[in-house]
Amino acid sequence: MTSALTLVSLPIFPLHTVLFPGGALPLRVFEPRYRMMVRGCREQGAPFGVVTLLSGSEVQRSHAPEERFYPLGTLAHIDMVATLSSGWELIHCAGQDRFRITTARQLANGLWVADVQLLPSDITTPIPADLQHAAAALRHVLHKLLQPHLDRATEQQFADCGWVANRWCELLPLTEQFQLQLLELDSPLLRLELITDALESAGILPQQPTKT
Repeated sequence: MTSALTLVSLPIFPLHTVLFPGGALPLRVFEPRYRMMVRGCREQGAPFGVVTLLSGSEVQRSHAPEERFYPLGTLAHIDMVATLSSGWELIHCAGQDRFRITTARQLANGLWVADVQLLPSDITTPIPADLQHAAAALRHVLHKLLQPHLDRATEQQFADCGWVANRWCELLPLTEQFQLQLLELDSPLLRLELITDALESAGILPQQPTKT
């Protein structure tokens, strides 16, 4: 780390998913390049970066299209590692800060590393009255699904625009393009407004009366 806002040679894990800050990500790791990455991250107590694949495969294959990924991603901190009977590793990760890649390169073993600029964390933003129904519905859904988030969630998190918006972004069957647009937003209030519009359009939430 060269400064408070820059990470050098951050290991990168391109996936067909979008990780949001505060999110949970379980992964089965079996490729040598990623098993080595996990070992290094655990030894150093360091995160790796999760970015969204635009082309190519999560698994190295001969004649596969070249791996290309979105330049915005989220740091993932490894909370737990378990070895499966297959010899694979199951890791549980937690999403942290967002970052933007400035340069990236692929090592001889196939692992991507990148120099990245960390983006500002969401400012804690109280949920306004006209968006409270999105938070109430999230609480209900997490309870029904017995999501692990519920055990760790606090009243402060359910009252925060960014946290509520991010959890909905993970739960809804959104396109990766829309998820990435939401991840790009620096305003947690705008992110919650857009996700609430999507919930209302899908009939998941009742539409609120228009302000006059």
